[in-house]
Amino acid sequence: MSTYKAIKLVKRPAGSIGPELFEVEEKTVPEPAEGEILIRQTYMSLDPAMMGWMSEDTDSYIPRVELGDVMRSSGIGEVIASKHPDFNEGDQVMGLFGWQEMVLTDGTGVNKVDKSLPPEMVLAVFALPGLTATQGLYGYGHPRAGETLVVSGAAGSVGSIVGQLAKADGLRVIGVVGTDEKADWIVNELGFDGAVNYKTDDLGAKLDELAPDGIDVYFENTGGPILDYVFERMNAHGRIVVCGLIADYTSENPRPGPNWMRIIKKRLSIQGFTMPDHWDKTKDLQAKLTPYVQKGQIKYRAHVLDGLESAMSGLGLFLTGDNKGKLMVKL
Repeated sequence: MSTYKAIKLVKRPAGSIGPELFEVEEKTVPEPAEGEILIRQTYMSLDPAMMGWMSEDTDSYIPRVELGDVMRSSGIGEVIASKHPDFNEGDQVMGLFGWQEMVLTDGTGVNKVDKSLPPEMVLAVFALPGLTATQGLYGYGHPRAGETLVVSGAAGSVGSIVGQLAKADGLRVIGVVGTDEKADWIVNELGFDGAVNYKTDDLGAKLDELAPDGIDVYFENTGGPILDYVFERMNAHGRIVVCGLIADYTSENPRPGPNWMRIIKKRLSIQGFTMPDHWDKTKDLQAKLTPYVQKGQIKYRAHVLDGLESAMSGLGLFLTGDNKGKLMVKL
């Protein structure tokens, strides 16, 4: 009897993320009933948001993953059996497939993907990272040519796309990263105007050097001390887009927020957002992103781990900053 592997969440994180939180289970490969498809997952996305999904929090934008459930994730795969009128064997598809080698589904939330597109590119650009970057930047950042944008987590999957989009639109773009290698990549490969290494630079002095006219748009992916320095340098009518705060995801004492008086003085707009509010815009967001990709204005790099079980330790790379580019698992 054929089996496949799935990984369940069995403990809540308490300051660290590792294999101790998960359990591997062998399952029997199911047969699709009428209206169902069986998908073999080929690539699985790892995203910082997963740390929020694993937490105790029940007051969030998406239900947490319950203990004993297969860990949630998006992925790309191939239909290997179909009794669904809209899907054929061999179709390349994308959806929320979870940490498992196979998934049986009625097709809800599953989208076909052009088979000519490499799976790594799909997950790195046209899936969650690209959608998040495009919605956040244009939906809330309202970038204008000639302005200055700072993006944290700038070498990550979302931040690198935000910066490249803004640069293509004529903004001055500064990225915040955690290593000199990442700084070199975003400046010399992606075309950013400058980089701040939050671990080694004098943050205030470096921002003053790179953004002498202040900051108009801040795209926040990480939180941490850089937020305070950027906040103090925001220009009047500046826009702050809050996408992620990975520095606080596993912290028992999250950092306090900035002084609200500056929000009044500078008439700042601050917007938190998550992509689940905007799934209905997926096709429009991909359509907006596509011309930039076709013109070669969006580059990416994929950090690929091998095998389903590598996800259990791989997720911790977000906390150490050792991931380089879009983190994913090849099954």
